[in-house]
Amino acid sequence: MADASRGAGWNALTVAATKAELRARVLAARRDVDAEDRRSAAARATRSLLDLPDVMAARCVAAYYSFGTEPSTSVLLADLWSREVRVLLPVVCSDLDLDWAIYDASGAGARDVHGVWTPDGPRLGVEAVAEADVVVVPALAVGADGTRLGRGGGSYDRALARVPAEHLVATLLYEGELLPRVPSEPHDRAVDLVALPSGVRWLRGHEGPTA
Repeated sequence: MADASRGAGWNALTVAATKAELRARVLAARRDVDAEDRRSAAARATRSLLDLPDVMAARCVAAYYSFGTEPSTSVLLADLWSREVRVLLPVVCSDLDLDWAIYDASGAGARDVHGVWTPDGPRLGVEAVAEADVVVVPALAVGADGTRLGRGGGSYDRALARVPAEHLVATLLYEGELLPRVPSEPHDRAVDLVALPSGVRWLRGHEGPTA
């Protein structure tokens, strides 16, 4: 996949406009990739993430149901479930904050008004994400300093503010979506690593091995 930062022209645009442009570029690039190639790339990135010692040792992981052209999380969720890891999945609140519920491998649930698959089961509250040893978040791109580009709703910005600094925050991306930089704002919480089809990349300021 081509480098989505090419021609972004960040010095000439506001942060908001630049983020919107970059989102459009990444989404278009994802759509241009064959679905089978996306599945294969996502499977390799997922394996890189699951093989990390921190993930293998985790007893509670916050993750999400992927949708559209996002790197699929189906293998991630199935593997964690098979190892009896407690998996938390987000439930989008009316104010776009994130509540959490426990993942059930039966797939019981329904899509909410935002099109996000919502699991059945008790809601655990917005603070539940702090219990996760590892938090896997969706992203469209990540900068070398760990700055994450989301879809613009701000849901994960609020959720990540509740995650203890010593807990691992990771994301799955396709090749070409780890960029030299992405636009940042004061509320952005950096991710610690990116899992790519070619392996794990620990980001600037975060110590760890490179797969």
